[in-house]
Amino acid sequence: MAAANHHLLPHDDQPSNSSCEPLLPKFIEVEENISQECRDIISGLPREEGWFQNSLYQFKGFWDQAWLIQGALGFQKHFEARDDDILLVTTPKSGTTWLKAILYATLNRSNFPPNSHNHPLLTNSPHMLLPFMEGSHQDNISRDRIDGMASPRLLFTHLPYSSLPESVKHSSCKIVFLCRNPKDNFVSLWHFANKIRPKTWGTLSLEEAFDKFCRGVSPHGPFWDHVLGYWLESLKRSEKVKFLKYEDLKDQPVASLKTLAHFIGHSFSQEEEANGVIDNIVSLCSFENLSNLKVNKDGELPFGMAAGAYFRQGQVGDSVNYLSSESLEKIDSIAEQKFGPHGLKF
Repeated sequence: MAAANHHLLPHDDQPSNSSCEPLLPKFIEVEENISQECRDIISGLPREEGWFQNSLYQFKGFWDQAWLIQGALGFQKHFEARDDDILLVTTPKSGTTWLKAILYATLNRSNFPPNSHNHPLLTNSPHMLLPFMEGSHQDNISRDRIDGMASPRLLFTHLPYSSLPESVKHSSCKIVFLCRNPKDNFVSLWHFANKIRPKTWGTLSLEEAFDKFCRGVSPHGPFWDHVLGYWLESLKRSEKVKFLKYEDLKDQPVASLKTLAHFIGHSFSQEEEANGVIDNIVSLCSFENLSNLKVNKDGELPFGMAAGAYFRQGQVGDSVNYLSSESLEKIDSIAEQKFGPHGLKF
């Protein structure tokens, strides 16, 4: 791929496609189905061309698709948090699939031992085992399903902290936030976008994506503000918000899992540790295992995404293979400017 500016390395590799060509993702088509209320809201919002959908709209400081803005409004209006809820939050492409699997296996280990041959993660995508709150608040039927879930509920959102429902902020529910080094996050997001973009839209160039990301125009972005919101809240309320880094989870999965289980109130017993339960969860939820399961390689998820689109390499530091030293330095400079004064480093 020829680089259009000197910030970015020429690179022969295009973002890899999944084994089966994805159909037009259903979420791309829903903008025409949004409510009149949401239409009225987005009509006056700043708009930019999206990464893998027609448009991103800047709503209350963050960029998102129209249907997700509608879902966020429903989430804010109708959701009543319980004190024992566990809410996972990530920036897109920061290890979301992995964290969903780890927390699901940890929370449900009594009913589904992680070394069992019929574990739900062996036959279900992690994305199908946790409700996505913006998606689940598009209609009353889906909202009722959330309300009817047994406690403790394990839930998921991409929303920034400022956009969470007030009941989440004021309850004792736990928030687990996962983020990733912005350089690797960007490269992973770029690959993901080109896996799911319809062919008729063409490839999103590395140069265009890099410019958007640095300016903050990315799904649920700015990345910087999204991460900082949860970091600052974790400093103020460490008992409520657990701030995790993908790199730490990758480097020390067992120690990270023990800390995470304790945080959500489901610590491992000495007997469980001795019997290898933690190691079994780490093994079950490893990138190598999850990415090679048939359910995560073939076909399409119900909401229109190719199952294989969520897995690529899962490596730390892959951005050096795509970005020049000048581009890497630019992201580092933005990160230092945004995060440095608050003590957050990657």
